[in-house]
Amino acid sequence: MNSKKELWVLLASFVIPIVLGAAFFYWNPTAFTGSTVNYGRFVNPIITTEEQDVVFVKDTAGGLQGLWTLAYATSQCDNACTKTLKDMNTVRILMNEDMRRIQRLLLINNTTGFQEPGVLIAKPSKTLNQQLSKFPANTLFLIDPLGNVMLYYNPQDLEIKRVIKDLKRLFKYSRIG
Repeated sequence: MNSKKELWVLLASFVIPIVLGAAFFYWNPTAFTGSTVNYGRFVNPIITTEEQDVVFVKDTAGGLQGLWTLAYATSQCDNACTKTLKDMNTVRILMNEDMRRIQRLLLINNTTGFQEPGVLIAKPSKTLNQQLSKFPANTLFLIDPLGNVMLYYNPQDLEIKRVIKDLKRLFKYSRIG
């Protein structure tokens, strides 16, 4: 008689947590949707880039493969552009030992005389420019080492600490770049 009671207690200890978890999930669906731990906004669907999508200026040699890229897309480089590029440099420096995993890119539609050490300057192809035009003007993008545009930040309310937290989290779990 005692063994039947023990069997039911053992069975209940396995079944009750599953039933309670399923009930919580289905009766409170807002608890698991809409919240993410990243501060940048996801590019949905992810924009994949090819080698011909980014045409580097003749004095600039580089590529999107192998390194994480902070890319600033703009039509002209003015004061806001230079401030964002300096913020990108600050982010890169504050990443400490991971700074070698990050490169900075200025995606500009027009020709520019802007030059700064460590900044790659390139012109986006028409298809890439069309895809990026869906986002606000002068947007900061994060491109993964495979060339996928995956996160974007609005540079007007750019907080360096939040970008660094996103990058550290990505670098912790990333096996590429």
